[in-house]
Formats: sequence, structure tokens, C-alpha cells
Amino acid sequence: MAGKQQKLHQSSVLEELGRSTDVTKVKVAITDLDGVLRGKYLHRDKFVSATKSGFGFCNVIFGWDSADVCYDNASYTGWHTGYPDALARIDPNTFRRVPWDGNIPFFLADFEGVDGKPLAICPRQLLKRVIARSEKLGMKPLFGMEFEWFNFRETPDSLAKKGHTEPQPITPGMFGYSIIRASQNAPFFNALLDEMLAFGVPIEGLHTETGPGVLEAAILYGDALEAADRAVLFKTGAKEIGARFGIMPSFMAKWNARLPGCSGHSHQSLWTDDGKTNLFYDAKAEHGMSKVFQSYIAGQLALLPEILPFFAPTVNSYKRLVDGFWAPTKPTWGIDNRTVALRVIPGSAKSTRLETRVPGSDVNPYLAIAACLAAGLWGIEQKLKLKDAPVVSSGYLADVERLPRSLDEATDKLAASKIAPQIFGREFVEHFVASRRWEWRQFQDAVTDFELKRYFEII
Repeated sequence: MAGKQQKLHQSSVLEELGRSTDVTKVKVAITDLDGVLRGKYLHRDKFVSATKSGFGFCNVIFGWDSADVCYDNASYTGWHTGYPDALARIDPNTFRRVPWDGNIPFFLADFEGVDGKPLAICPRQLLKRVIARSEKLGMKPLFGMEFEWFNFRETPDSLAKKGHTEPQPITPGMFGYSIIRASQNAPFFNALLDEMLAFGVPIEGLHTETGPGVLEAAILYGDALEAADRAVLFKTGAKEIGARFGIMPSFMAKWNARLPGCSGHSHQSLWTDDGKTNLFYDAKAEHGMSKVFQSYIAGQLALLPEILPFFAPTVNSYKRLVDGFWAPTKPTWGIDNRTVALRVIPGSAKSTRLETRVPGSDVNPYLAIAACLAAGLWGIEQKLKLKDAPVVSSGYLADVERLPRSLDEATDKLAASKIAPQIFGREFVEHFVASRRWEWRQFQDAVTDFELKRYFEII
């Protein structure tokens, strides 16, 4: 019955927009491998046609990096294919209006391959496949993401003129949970809270964090796919809203070596398919942790070193994963411990959950959530048990092997993983590995400020 109601809702939304005389255009978007929202405006007539048969979208979006430079090491697309169109299918369930863009109708889309099946390397399709695995187990995953990010009194032009150096934060100093700093930028704060809510991206909490101009937002949890959609839309939405106030938000994992990095923590739990019972909770077990919960954690712990690029996808990501800066550096777990990779948050049958603290704010939310869920489900399927007791002191001092220190090292581990192709699909893993190796090569060829300061005069 629920499926029938959903189809009726989808149909009514599309029919209403097609008939509406005040709708002249519609905005549609997808995310690339790096989590960057890419899209276009469609004329209403084109949109109506696209809802029936899909529409073409150049497949270069899965063949280039965040700077629009084309990969030379990928097989899916490239100069050897001529960069043809891929078929994008609009997802009616993602309908919302953009309040800061004239309330224009907005939809997300998924990609299909030439065979009519979901495109294996599409990040949103990957998450859908992982969710389907949980559904086969009779488990419904709920997720909620939270982001930290810095905000600067800059525009794209002003930052470019500075050579992307010395951006000006909107506030000075280290002032976490500051009511004063929040009030000093009240119009921006209120716009984020009110307009994101109207956009279908409800924020549970918003506050300043430790660092000049840094904020943290907790996005209301929901079904795994909806949670990822909200997270993707939040990052782009914050940038669009900020621009109106002369503010440039940055979700870079770590922009300054002297300041803490920015996290993209992922909260999660598994429920029965009717949504009534939290499968992570067992009132009779220690810390209220069910066996399902323990196996879920054990799966993530075991696979963290192999799937780290899903949580730390850029060269810069690894500058955040350093000791003493509120980011985990080892595959550890603990009870309400913010120095470990996996923080168990014990509570009631409603609130017991896991916080995966490895992801930075630079993640592609579809990939981060897919990685959390796939690794956890693998642990459940393998009936893994937690081998080590929870860390009760500093996770930085735990006697376990450190996570990879660079994108290069992490990508090698992913490429060598025997489990990753099983839980994500070989085609996706091979393409993602190629993209991360490309990213590392671009860094290797770059001349950095570190090198200029260290060698220019002295050597």
C-alpha cells in the first residue's frame, strides 16, 4: 500500500507542475564523484518530457575532477569515448522549492547506463544499492549528518585576487558555542535556519564552533537516502545563502594548519522495516548495545583502513586527521568518547545510535553514508564480534595501527581490498580508485607555499 501511495504522490507532483501556469522553468541537479552539485535549468516543456523519458546529461561529470579537469586514467568515459550524454532520471520524491531562487521547483536525478540499469558509478545509485541490501535483511537505516565549516568575508573574485590566501573570517578568535558571535551575524544565521527549513533541509541545531568564523549544523535525521540528499543540498544551499550576505562558506577539511579541521560526522541507527524498533538497542545488554549493534561497529572497525577514501576523499582530508585536533586517527570505538573513530551514544530505545567521526566536511555524503552502512551491514552478515573493549581515555593513545596518513596510501589500501568490490561493486571501486589516484597526481605536480617558504631563499 505504501508503494502505491508513493507512486500516486509522485504522479500528482509531476502532473501539478506540468499544468501549473506559473511554472516556466525547473532546476534539476546531480552530484559528481566529489559531491559537487551539478545541474541545469529546464524549460517547463522540457521538464515534462524529461519526467517521462529522462534527459541527457554529459557524462563528463563522472570523468573530471572538482576543477573540471578531465581524468586520463578512467575507462567509463574520456577522450576515447567522446564524452556522450548519459541518461538522467528525475526522482519525483526529491521535489522541493528553492526559497532563495524565486521558489523555483527543484529535483535531484539519478543516472542509468545504456542497458537501462542504474549506472554503477553514480554515487546516489550506489547508496540506493547499499540501502537495498539493508532492506533484504529487514533493516531500515536512519542517518543524520552534521557539518562544521568556516565562513569568510569574501567573494569568488576577492579570493581569487588574493591568490586564495589569507581569507578573512567573518569573526575573529576561538569562541565555540558563542551567543555573541551568532548574534553578530544574525541575518545569516536566521536565513540558514529558516530558508533551509523551507527547502526541506531542516536543521536541528546551529552554533559557533572553536575557530574564527566556524559554524556547526546538525541536520535532522531521516531515511538514509533522504539524509544524504539533505546533506548534499545543505552544503550548496549554505554557499548560495551566504553569497547574499557577502559570506563565502568553505567545507574544506582543513584550511589552516593551526586551527581544527571541519568534520562531517555521520549519526546512524538500524530499525525494523516498520520503523518501530531500534535494532541497536538492548535494555539488558551492557551499555544497551545489542548484538546487531556490536557487529555493525565491528564491521566498520575492520574495514575503516580499506574504505577511508570514502570518508577522506581529498589530499587535504588527511591534514585534518592529526592527533589532538578533535579528529580520529585510529580505528577505535568508545562510549561517548570524542577522541575515537566510532562513538557509541547510549540512550533510550529511541536515541541509541552510532556516530562515525572519521568523515570530514569535504565528503560526498552519498559515499560517506554508503560506506558507513555497507561496512556495518558486512559486519552483521559476517556475525563479527567486538574484539577490543571500548577506549575509555584518549583514542590517540590506543595501541592499534594508525589509519593511512595520505590519500595515496589510503587509495592503495582501497585498491587492494577484497571486501570493497563485494559491498560497493567492482565497477564503482575501480572508477573511484582511478579518480583518487588522479587527485593525488595533481597534488604531486603542484608547487606549494610550504615548498616556497622552505626552499626558495635558503637552498
